[in-house]
Amino acid sequence: MEHNLSIYNTLTRRKEVFKPLHAPHVGMYVCGPTVYGDPHLGHARPAITFDILFRYLKHLGYKVRYVRNITDVGHLEHDADAGEDKIAKKARLEQLEPMEVVQYYTLRYHKAMDALNVLPPSIEPHASGHIIEQIELVREILDNGYAYESEGSIYFDVARYNKDHHYGKLSGRNLDDVLNTTRELDGQEEKRNPADFALWKKAQPEHIMRWPSPWSDGFPGWHCECTAMGRKYLGNHFDIHGGGMDLIFPHHECEIAQAVASQGDDMVHYWMHNNMITINGTKMGKSLGNFITLNEFFEGSHKDKEGNEMLAQAYSGMTIRFFILMAHYRGTVDFSNDALIAAEKAMGRLMEAYGNIGRIKPAGQSSVDVSGFEAKCYEAMDDDLNTPIVISHLFDASKVINQAADGKAQLTSADIESLKKLFDTFLFEIMGIRAEQNGGSGREEAFSKVVDMLLEMRAAAKANKDWATSDKIRNELAALGFEVKDGKDGATWKLNK
Repeated sequence: MEHNLSIYNTLTRRKEVFKPLHAPHVGMYVCGPTVYGDPHLGHARPAITFDILFRYLKHLGYKVRYVRNITDVGHLEHDADAGEDKIAKKARLEQLEPMEVVQYYTLRYHKAMDALNVLPPSIEPHASGHIIEQIELVREILDNGYAYESEGSIYFDVARYNKDHHYGKLSGRNLDDVLNTTRELDGQEEKRNPADFALWKKAQPEHIMRWPSPWSDGFPGWHCECTAMGRKYLGNHFDIHGGGMDLIFPHHECEIAQAVASQGDDMVHYWMHNNMITINGTKMGKSLGNFITLNEFFEGSHKDKEGNEMLAQAYSGMTIRFFILMAHYRGTVDFSNDALIAAEKAMGRLMEAYGNIGRIKPAGQSSVDVSGFEAKCYEAMDDDLNTPIVISHLFDASKVINQAADGKAQLTSADIESLKKLFDTFLFEIMGIRAEQNGGSGREEAFSKVVDMLLEMRAAAKANKDWATSDKIRNELAALGFEVKDGKDGATWKLNK
């Protein structure tokens, strides 16, 4: 089957047919976390969005090199060029060596990604491991006349660059807007222009994280890191650079400027950005008290500033993943308890339908046409990864499966196989949903066997016309939340939450 995958390119503001520079190889870079705190919902969305892209490109037969970095130095508090390094500040508060902070939160991030079934990237470079590459990038920009030294720090000369190129082409801002909205921050008197950004910062005496450079003992600017690491592992030109919309300006805008200033053109062919997350209609933020970490979702405990519980229950990694996929990656997502509970139930219905495939008795001929589901799902994925449409097609397929399992529709063995393949391909392989175990597969299996054993005892009671025992088993299972259905091939059950 021919695929014309289209993806929305932020740079051109339109959907474009994806054409790799060096097919079948695809180079993809996504901005990873700054590891100074526990991963939260804001980390989950880009991780899941670009995991879907990674999975789908591999499914289409591409050989993907996926680079997702760890920022462990140079990300200052104000995202500009002022304040303390976020990791160094955490280390000072916790009385730890900065790399202890990095190690601890990197492991926590990986654990959360595993819970969300996010595949690890091909390469996960740390910014602190690529200081030499960043110094070289700064040297190139200086040599080309687009940067200047000031008191041991190196700044990118935005006004000089804008004379030859277009600073603001990704975000759509013009330089006058940037100048008017750039806040006056401590330390900016070193700059010729408030819009200029640091490529290398001279370290103050108390600054722990520092490296020698031709200009000073210091550390790289935040924006340099991704440009240097992207180029090292993916070359001077690569296919896709992704991240959250909050990174378009200044981070990705500065990356383009650095690439053009150092090598004459942008490295990236397609710029992709996922939209942001709100909680109960409000922007997520630590100061607002609605900042919920992924661990808090998994454990079902988070209090707001007034001490009220914000989570009605614990939510699994798969519930969060499925909920994020129910919205298009470029649309906003609003987390609420009701929405998450609805997502959990919806995912449960799809998993139940998948389980019912094994109950269908093949017929000689079909009473329903199931041939179009696969093409419709591919069409949705090819249309800028439209996962909510894929989910709607899987629900349509679920109706057919459930009707056939209840003997209200007929399907051939080929139909049954194609429906199983549909779920295996789109729900499990591409969308990355996995069956969840309550406390591990051994417990889950034992739990199922006990219910099956009770139903066998009930079937024996019915055969002996012991209606009292039969009804007692059914009623007590119902009281525990088990729905038992009697069919001509015996009883089936499911657990209603």
